[in-house]
Amino acid sequence: MSSNSVIAAPWRALLPVYVACLAFGVQVGAALPLVPLALERRGVDNFTIGLVSAAWGIGMISTAHRIPAVAARIGVIPLICLSLVMTAAISVAFAYTEDTILWFGLSLLSGVSGGIPWVVSEIWINIVVDEGRRGRAVAIYSTLVAAGLAVGPVILQVVGVYGPRPFLATAALTLLIAVPLLPNWRTAPVVEEAAGGSFLRIARLAPVAMLAAFACGLGEQAAFSFLPVYAVTAGVPPETGAMWLSAFVIGNLGLQWPIGWAADHWDRHKVLAACALFSAAMTILLSMIDLRSEGIFALLLLWGGISFGIYTVGLALLGQRFTGGEIALANAAFTIFYTIGGLIGRPIAGAAMDIMGHAGFGPSIAIFYLAAGAGALLALRRHR
Repeated sequence: MSSNSVIAAPWRALLPVYVACLAFGVQVGAALPLVPLALERRGVDNFTIGLVSAAWGIGMISTAHRIPAVAARIGVIPLICLSLVMTAAISVAFAYTEDTILWFGLSLLSGVSGGIPWVVSEIWINIVVDEGRRGRAVAIYSTLVAAGLAVGPVILQVVGVYGPRPFLATAALTLLIAVPLLPNWRTAPVVEEAAGGSFLRIARLAPVAMLAAFACGLGEQAAFSFLPVYAVTAGVPPETGAMWLSAFVIGNLGLQWPIGWAADHWDRHKVLAACALFSAAMTILLSMIDLRSEGIFALLLLWGGISFGIYTVGLALLGQRFTGGEIALANAAFTIFYTIGGLIGRPIAGAAMDIMGHAGFGPSIAIFYLAAGAGALLALRRHR
């Protein structure tokens, strides 16, 4: 086999999961706003909407630790396909029910099934790719998911956001995710079950990566929830506030590859520290910059791209640290820490804004970015 074919082999093995991840991002981007919008239209209070929305994360966190073991027993593609059928059925159930308590239960189940493609795809990537290209491989994955998330809402422009139709459309999109995976049913990587592994041990062995996942989830979900609110409370037109969120996502799309390249050529703890500390600086500057200037869009582009680089580099660190069955368990733990950060971040940012006004938003997030950066620097010093 030529050297070129050896180099191409890992990328070829990743192509099915990359295409599926793009489709997964589109499906999530389309489905994400549907439940809150439907509940709001029915006059449900914001607290209840928040509880129903949080059920997804609760469902994911409560079951993600079992995903590696199940994937080891039945295979990655059968498990993903089973989860996709379950998610599609849940979308259909949303379309034809209106009881709020039932919707909480459906959101909980959606977190159980929806977390599976997320966790398994990251396990797939870390198993297949070699150490020298791990950062770039994860960067491509992050970029494709972000691209899908950006495209997903466009689907709603065609099918609408109310009534059964958008839920049925997302059910169909969910089933389409399986299409690029099915031809690789027998050739997909095999997940090894970790003998005697535990999340506590994983977190103890890789605290920097787990802190990175937590900080990234906290900052990203706080941004998605409160950037438009931040704009309005600061006197910026709501239409401009919506564009702030677009700038945040576009930055994510544009900067993952260079960050992944850096993670493959420099010490990953250095790259992680730089991403975390720079993100902290961006969030602090947010309360100092003229919010009506064009500079705010440049700041949001940089913050969006570099802050999600924390996730990219943290995921690459896992592949560097763990092998065999432990890599699957580590990926599941990483995803859980990210999700916990997202659940905690929204009330923290909201409370800071209630106490300090819109100026409290940035510092409330910066604290956690600084903690992740400090952790990476301490690990670098200890490694030396």
